Amino acid sequence: MPLRNIKVIAFDADDTLWVNETIFRKAEEEFCILLEEYMPKKEANALLFDIEMKNLPLYGYGIKPFTLSLIEAAILISNGNMTIDLVQKLIEKGKEMLNEPVVLIDGIEETLQELSKKYRLVMATKGDLLDQEHKLIKSGLENYFHHIEIVSDKTEKQYKKLVKHLDIIENEFLMIGNSLKSDILPVLNIGAHAFHIPFHTTWAHEMVNEKIEHPNFRSYTKASELLQLL
Repeated sequence: MPLRNIKVIAFDADDTLWVNETIFRKAEEEFCILLEEYMPKKEANALLFDIEMKNLPLYGYGIKPFTLSLIEAAILISNGNMTIDLVQKLIEKGKEMLNEPVVLIDGIEETLQELSKKYRLVMATKGDLLDQEHKLIKSGLENYFHHIEIVSDKTEKQYKKLVKHLDIIENEFLMIGNSLKSDILPVLNIGAHAFHIPFHTTWAHEMVNEKIEHPNFRSYTKASELLQLL
């Protein structure tokens, strides 16, 4: 694999730079407890996921769309009988999530510090623009990145557009992230490089049940391992 050709390394944000998914899983658990008098937890969680999937094309990714889905799911689960107090609790839950402190993934800052000496670094993530900008600022990692890319979704088209914007060719681009679906497969499909660093919790929507065998693909357990190769 011609890693010597790489000029730009892009990092996913959520669960690659900082902890994110556990915040959503905690909120889901609290939601199911709040609605337990209307529906068993497992069923409520499944219904919430279905609503999130239905709303994705309209709302996109992030905490704000998730909060709207919480309210919609609560209406369905309670057959429209939930109280205004419960609606308020769900809104407050969304605000709490937006105000969560940013917790960096172990070793990520040291890794960025070293790699930034040799490569142009990019943060390439999807989700709500305002929320991701706030998290980046709170993380203290902003100065390591040459460019920030926040998109509604990560597709082959978006990655091609990013590579063109960076004035490089696909073989000079490396993407690092925790999601096989969003960070790895579309990047490999355009002829670029992709390294997978899994996070201990993965959203069901991002799961991919296939073994990836590609000359431009590698998998690691933590960010600091990248320094042995790059």
